[in-house]
Amino acid sequence: MLKVLIGSWALFLGMFMLMVGNGLQGTLLGVRGGIEEFSTFQMSIVMSAYFLGFLGGSRLAPDMIRRVGHVRVFAALGSTISAVLILYPVLVDVWAWTLGRIVIGFCFSGVYVTAESWLNNSATNENRGQSLSVYMLAQMSGIVVAQGILNVGDVGGYVLFIIPSVLVSLAFAPILLSVSPTPSFESTRPMSIRNLVSISPFASVGMFLLGGVFAAQFGMTAVYGTQAGLSVGQISLLVSVIYIAALAAQYPIGWLSDRMDRRILIICVAALGGAGAVVSALFGGSFVMLLVGAALVGGTSNPLYALYIAYANDFLEHEDMPAASAGFIFINGVGAIFGPILIGWVMGVFGESAFWVVVAVLMLLMAAYGGLRVWQRPSDWDIDEMTPYAPVMANASPIAMDMAQEIYIETELEEQAAQDNPTP
Repeated sequence: MLKVLIGSWALFLGMFMLMVGNGLQGTLLGVRGGIEEFSTFQMSIVMSAYFLGFLGGSRLAPDMIRRVGHVRVFAALGSTISAVLILYPVLVDVWAWTLGRIVIGFCFSGVYVTAESWLNNSATNENRGQSLSVYMLAQMSGIVVAQGILNVGDVGGYVLFIIPSVLVSLAFAPILLSVSPTPSFESTRPMSIRNLVSISPFASVGMFLLGGVFAAQFGMTAVYGTQAGLSVGQISLLVSVIYIAALAAQYPIGWLSDRMDRRILIICVAALGGAGAVVSALFGGSFVMLLVGAALVGGTSNPLYALYIAYANDFLEHEDMPAASAGFIFINGVGAIFGPILIGWVMGVFGESAFWVVVAVLMLLMAAYGGLRVWQRPSDWDIDEMTPYAPVMANASPIAMDMAQEIYIETELEEQAAQDNPTP
């Protein structure tokens, strides 16, 4: 782990600062929208726009990199992010914010693709898993730290928009001054959705529903908090708890994933997350109970992404895994686009507690569909045929997913070699 930190510290530091900026702008807009008297549905469109841009960026960024190179793409997208962040408080209009969120989603997706290709290029077979884990830790930590910064300024002013702009600008300095500018780069064409659904309908449906849950956490939690009358400090703590729980739960759930039927684990984890959302919906008047419910949702929904990938890999050949992952990114992205819009509309009709009701329904639908698949196909678990679990965030780019798949494949090949050549 120490060698990984020493070898790629600039990249991890830069991504940490980028995630502080990204995490801050999302929560900040959710709170500021309430001050500007935007409706819940209007804010849901603004929040959904990020995921539309992100999905587009994950498709187009690889071609941009091949045409003009990593450094130019990285610098151009970073400059654009910094500019849009400053423009938010100047152009206080729903459609201007929506366009800004599309642009920022596109740019962050391209930045992730570029940075993660550098990370993958510097990683070796021996430390790729550690590199991905540290990278995920840097991202999660950045989002959590961002929530603390929300309390240092006036949400109705300009300073809190300037801070993420400055952080994003500074984040590129350590990366561009220390990372090789020309790693090899190849993008993976996604598997057709029809083939993906036929291979693993359970994972495909789950990924779509999970996209809505993840978008709700990342985009609409602050909108919910504003509508519920929470203070800025309470909103920042609520968002922080979601991501702290997500980070803490990754490894225990991953450990279980390699030792039991993954469908049963997915059903249990999704049901637990649904129960957490029900707790928040019913007892949200108590801030402590609200935090407990949010922690259960965050601690289950984020690991589910890696669980679905690992489960689908159990039925894929090695050469098909990267293409399947690219397909899952698309399916998850489509769910993420429609999730905030659905939640915003329901909140506008039934009130702020409907936020948690929609999350509960999505999580419980995952569990229910899992139960249906177990009933339809009761015995497909074989621990000797399982691919290993690798932690990966739900906002992973195709490059991070390729890294995770390389970990799956390398670990499985090592295990097969050990079985074929047992120690005497």
